[in-house]
Amino acid sequence: MTVFFVVGAIGLVLLVLSLVVGEIFESFEIGDGGISGLAVGIGAVVFGASGVLALSQDLDVIWAYVIAVAFAAAAGLVAQLVVNRLAESEDAPPPPLEGAFGVLTATTGPEGGEVRLEGVRDLESRLAWSDETLQAGTRVVVVGVSGSRVQVARA
Repeated sequence: MTVFFVVGAIGLVLLVLSLVVGEIFESFEIGDGGISGLAVGIGAVVFGASGVLALSQDLDVIWAYVIAVAFAAAAGLVAQLVVNRLAESEDAPPPPLEGAFGVLTATTGPEGGEVRLEGVRDLESRLAWSDETLQAGTRVVVVGVSGSRVQVARA
């Protein structure tokens, strides 16, 4: 019974670490998207819990292991499939901003300003700066990005 408790406890620690820290097994490329620490943790927890439950029903130890392995494999596989499905549904990264055109909504210079970009999916208005002072309404092109701010120049 101790083996089931230990494996279940390790699985629980692995689950908590994967939720708090992020994917632990990200560098291991197994299958399409790698193996998920969440799936391994869920499998280990299910292994421990089902083994303890099987032993509490006075089944032989061999049957407890067979049941624990079967349920752990099924739970780990389902969890991995769900994680892969969620990973596939993530939004694509935003398009690069360099080369995007826009119009200044405020006078913009080295100290800052604001631009309304055209054809950008996420934020259309961004804080901006330029090497020279440009008046509001000037058509500009993005020549650099620093965080959420963009550097612009006359188009």
